[in-house]
Order: sequence, then C-alpha cells, then structure tokens
Amino acid sequence: MKLTKYIAVAAVAVLASSCNDFLDQVPDNRVEIGTADECKQLLVDAYLQYNYATICEFSSDNVVDNNSPDENGNRYNLTYRDEADLEAFAWDDIVSNIDTDSPSMVWSGCYHAIAVCNNALDAIAKLEAKGRGSEVQAQKGEALVSRAYHHFILANIFAKAYAGEELSENIPAIPYMQKTETEVLVRYERESLASVYRKIEADLLAGLPLIDDGSYDVPKYHFNKKAANAFAARFYLYKRDYEKVEKYATEALGGEEADPSDLMRKFWVKSFTTYDALVAAYASVEEQCNFMLVPTYSDFTRRRGSRFALNRDAQEATIMSAGPTWPNYNFHPCYSGKIYIRGSQEYGSFFPKAGEFFEYTDKVAGIGFIHIVRCEFTAEETLLARAEARLYLNRKEDAIADLKIWDAARRNVSVAATFKDFTEANVNSFYRNPGYGIVKPLHIDEVCPSDKYALTKDIETLIQCVLHFRRIETIDDGYRWFDIKRYGIEITHKIGLDRVETLVTNDPRTALQIPAEAIAAGFKPNDRAPMKKDSGVEKYVGSYWKNNITK
Repeated sequence: MKLTKYIAVAAVAVLASSCNDFLDQVPDNRVEIGTADECKQLLVDAYLQYNYATICEFSSDNVVDNNSPDENGNRYNLTYRDEADLEAFAWDDIVSNIDTDSPSMVWSGCYHAIAVCNNALDAIAKLEAKGRGSEVQAQKGEALVSRAYHHFILANIFAKAYAGEELSENIPAIPYMQKTETEVLVRYERESLASVYRKIEADLLAGLPLIDDGSYDVPKYHFNKKAANAFAARFYLYKRDYEKVEKYATEALGGEEADPSDLMRKFWVKSFTTYDALVAAYASVEEQCNFMLVPTYSDFTRRRGSRFALNRDAQEATIMSAGPTWPNYNFHPCYSGKIYIRGSQEYGSFFPKAGEFFEYTDKVAGIGFIHIVRCEFTAEETLLARAEARLYLNRKEDAIADLKIWDAARRNVSVAATFKDFTEANVNSFYRNPGYGIVKPLHIDEVCPSDKYALTKDIETLIQCVLHFRRIETIDDGYRWFDIKRYGIEITHKIGLDRVETLVTNDPRTALQIPAEAIAAGFKPNDRAPMKKDSGVEKYVGSYWKNNITK
C-alpha cells in the first residue's frame, strides 16, 4: 500500500529515537481538524483517485484478444501496453504492474480514501464531544457513505460475489477499517464477506440521512443525496434485497411522483466537432443524469484498443449490437458521430465515455498526467437497477415502464431511424436467439440463493434485456464484471494462438488476487485455482466455497 514508505520512515525514526530521550515518542504531525470547513476540505480527498475499469473490463466479456483467431481464422500480431493487461485478460494474478490501473493502486487508493474518512470521523467525534456536532453532521454523512462505498469497491473486486448472509461467512474478503491508526505496525485480518457487507450497510444507513447537498461547492464531485441513494440501490441489488433497491433507486430518481425521463442523458441528440468537446460533454456536471463524477489517474483508453479491444462479439453485443427496438444498423443510431476508431476498424471501437483529460506538467516536453472522469453514479444505471428489482418483486409492468424510459432516451438522436415499440413480445422475440453472446445462461440462484426471490421463466427474458441494457450503458465502467459475478455468467477468453480459458459459475478467479504488498504484509492470498468439471457437476479445486453447488 501507499503507506508502506511512510511506515518504513517511521520505523527508522523509532530506531533513531533510542539515542535521545527527547525522541522517545513518535511524533504525530497530522493537522488537527477543528471546524466544519476543515472537515469539508479534508473530505475532498476521500475518493478513489484510480480507475478500476481496466482490471474489470479486461476480466469481463467486453474485451477480446485480437491476436487470437476469429471465426475465419484471422488474427493479428499486436502489442499490449503492459504485461498486466494480459494477466488480467487471462484471469491470472496481476503482478507485473503496481502503477496506474493496477489492483495495487485500486487497493491502496481505496484504503487511502477510507483513511481520510476515518480521520474526518475522529475529528467529528471530538467536536461532538464538545457539543458542536451539529456543525459537522453533513461532513459526518459524507465520511460514512464514502467509507462504506470504498469498502464496497474493494469487496467486489477482491472477493467473490455476495452469496447471502450464511454462505458469505465462508468467503474471505477484506479488512474493514473503522478507526485511525496511531501505531506504526498493525496486523490486520481479512474479514468474511458477510461481515464486510454488514458494516457497509451500517455505515451507509447511518450516513445517508446526514448528507446535505448544500454543504458542497460542486455537489456532483461528492456523495450528494442522489448519488448516496444510487449507491444504496446498487448495494442492495448486489445483496438481492430488492425491496430496498426499489426504495433507494426511486429516491435517487426523484421520488414516487417523479418522471425519470427528465433525468435521462441529453448527450445523444447533440453533435460534436471535436473529440475533446465530446468527452467533456459526457462527463459534464450539467448533465442531470450524472449523479456523481470521480476524476481518476488512468490510461485505460491507451490499454484497450490494440491487442485487447472492444471488438468482435464484445463489440456486437454492446455499442454495435442490435436490440429489441432498434434496427440492425452497424451501431445503435444514438452513437452516430460519437464512435471514434483507434487504429483501424478491425482493432475495435473507442467510446468517448472513457475519454482522456490531459494535465500537462511540461507542455514543451509534452508530458503530464492522464485523467479519466468516471461517471460513478448515473440516473440510467440506477433506473436499470430498479427495473431489475421490480422484476423480482413481481412488478413486471413497472419494470417494463422503466425499460421503456431507458430505451426512449436512446432514441432521442440526431439521425433518422425507425424503431419498434418496446413491448414484452418484442423483448421475447429478440432475446430468444440474438447471437454474439448477448444472451447467456444465468445462475444467480446458485451464486446467491434466496428464500424470497428466484429467477423464474416468466421474467428471464426481461432480465436478459436488463443485463443487455446494463452492459451497453456501463461499457468502459467495469460494472459488467460485477454483473458476470453476481449472475454466475460463464464466459470464455481466447488468448493468443491456442490458449482458451473459461470462467464458470462461482469460479474462484472472480476474486482478483490481493496485491503482493498486502500478501507480504501477512494477508492470506485468495485461493484462485480454476474450477474443474466432473460428470457435469462443478467442483472446486480451491480450499473454500465447496458447498454452494446446486444439485
């Protein structure tokens, strides 16, 4: 973690201090936070500054290896940006890179944000003890929700999918950090995923009512009310608590009486003459659909587009797919004028939502930092979460109404196009056999068994539609990887000339390996041995998660 270098320096200081009684105590030079404004300034740093899209997108079915033979036997001899890209695509441990876009940076970046939250909460507790707690309730809410969210990111990347309260007790996850450390060397243990989810929920529910949009200069760069409710909806979606998904998603979308249509992205009808204008418009604070924006250091777009690309079936299932209402163009009409090609057409399309903002440190030398602004929470993704929940809640008509809103927003385009009506019949017809891996068997009831909810035949086609829409909506965000995990979707990666890897339901490799630095510090690594199939029954080679197999 980032703190390693500081720990090393502190350890040297402790050794040197033995020569002088005056130096017998380790100095603590942290600034004392004593006002609401100081808490507010501190919490500016309470957000992940690195992008987990690379490791998640490369792990998912949104990327292919152009060096593998296609259906006609054609292949290329292209390079990748980093050996870690190959490791991520092959579901190997990612050990070749600890810099930008690596698991190490995501791990350390999340724990850095969590440490900032804990420092703020310590300062707030002292102010509360002095009777000044009313001054900092908004900051307390932000710190609690941000702490919950960054543990949520870590848990969903470095642990397997949530499997319900009982089974998740046996899934190793991450340490949940709830206090500021005052010692140099502290040993932490990995908690179960069930424990982590309980603590996420506790922080989220404690912090959400305290969020106050009026405390921010630019609310969309913080956990504002809409973003916090959208996070709650996503958390409960992954937890399979659909009543709460419905509750919090509706709140994020404006309440029971609001029309979510007004919140959908207006980007699609606009025309752009430059790439920079296109990128800026998508991540604009002016777009009502963007609930929360997170600037990150990332070179994701330079990693995806050559050997590893959004191409072939991955492309045909997302930005260039047909759909239940839109015609079989080369792409959905909403993308007209908004798809940029990196290299040549066969290397894959490049979509501007992961576009770069370049910060020059030396314009003469042409060097600086690459930034990608993540639209971390949006109205569209929240609407699709609600649609999914409503299907499990036997509110099919309401779910279809939500899907119609998403579909209609994408029809608001600047080119002439003829669309079909969004009806259950058209959905059933299209998702019967669309090809390109758009429809794949779903195993959510095996991954996360529930006594209340089940994926039944009468909603399965609509769930396939939700997942297809989510895959299109969240391309380049990394969320497809989490949908693959929670639904137990089997995917195959063809690697180079003749290597083929298949990820099956509940595969241990869905939990990315924790960083080598954390393992060296004493954390137990993830058991990621691939699963084998024996007589049609999936069995685990690894040492845990051996009982959650549907007979």
